[in-house]
Amino acid sequence: MSQSSAPQQAITIDPAGRDLHGEADRLRQHGCAALVELPDGIRAWAPTQYDVLKQLLADERVSKDPNQHWPAWMAGEFRETWVNSWVGVTNMFTAYGSNHRRLRKLVSPAFTKRRTDALRPRVEELTAGLLDAMAKADDGVVDLRASYAHPLPMQVICELFGLPEDRQADTARLVESIMDTTATPEQAAATWQEVHQLLAGLVALKRAEPGDDMTSVLIATRDEEGSALTETELIDTLLLVIGAGHETTVNLIGNAVQALLSHPEQLARVRGGEVPWSEVIEETLRYAPSIANLPLRYAVCDIELPDGTVIARGDAILAAYGAAGRDPLRHGDTAGQFDIGRVDKEHLAFGHGVHYCMGAPLARLEAGVALPALFERFPGLRLDPGAGAALPVESFIGDGFASLPVRLK
Repeated sequence: MSQSSAPQQAITIDPAGRDLHGEADRLRQHGCAALVELPDGIRAWAPTQYDVLKQLLADERVSKDPNQHWPAWMAGEFRETWVNSWVGVTNMFTAYGSNHRRLRKLVSPAFTKRRTDALRPRVEELTAGLLDAMAKADDGVVDLRASYAHPLPMQVICELFGLPEDRQADTARLVESIMDTTATPEQAAATWQEVHQLLAGLVALKRAEPGDDMTSVLIATRDEEGSALTETELIDTLLLVIGAGHETTVNLIGNAVQALLSHPEQLARVRGGEVPWSEVIEETLRYAPSIANLPLRYAVCDIELPDGTVIARGDAILAAYGAAGRDPLRHGDTAGQFDIGRVDKEHLAFGHGVHYCMGAPLARLEAGVALPALFERFPGLRLDPGAGAALPVESFIGDGFASLPVRLK
């Protein structure tokens, strides 16, 4: 199916993501996978069933390289739109086959278990400092995202990759701009240009002054064949690891806090030691994965799904993690409910197969430190009743809160 010959009954996705899970429920009524229309007229198949999405994520007949397997992109379409920041990059996120293995191998030293475990004392130190700062709020009301959920993973990933403090605010702003799927083509192009200028500056800095950080390691790394990251691969890889390395954890922490404060009986169980914090993290990842819909993958050949739906060669695929996490076929009639006591918390929030997120252990570490420390420091923490409903981010990709006002006591 080319973009021009696609069936006309595609379901339009809300670019602002104002009802991600309600939208997923509606898509689920259209079978194994629903044909959807994304901003700027991009059409894709959204697999809403857990088992179907899991199979596609590990299927060698599914590619992430638009330059080889997405005819619309190869014909020059959509290159000035929001999707360029997601598929127009040259890193392991968009690589296929042996090229993906090469790029992943060069990046993997940043996220070894040893390096991740070694970060725990620093994560604990940063957590304590942020909690101290929150405690000084005059009226006891803070935006938990701005005060805690965002600065913790942002500081950790920036220190890991040697991003100077004076560039961190711009980096956070640009990553949020990439996540904003309501952006105009002009805004998307401006963001793309600024991102590359910022990261090219980081590379130049680390070439001149190498440090004990992963950007310096990536610049110097060669594989067994002597292959290093090209300049484009290096910059686009930094965008991937710095962006994904903090924004997803921001949403994980915020979503967990909001869910627990909305279910005080479950918060009491975990604070009383009946349920470990690790179960809270896994249920949050199932119930509200930080990435609800991830663009894009492409069918290398025709793929028939269990219900007879055929994803034709060249069709785009949207990884609908949010829909899969609440699939009643996997999690029963209570799939749409937050339940830390749920026995089966299996999810695809970190992907599956060769593109499984190598930063997953770091995200779990940060949330595993941040959540218990927050509730131990502020046992009376509650959502601020005077602030109204927490505002979601404007994105059909990210599932999180733009702000999360809470009262500390």
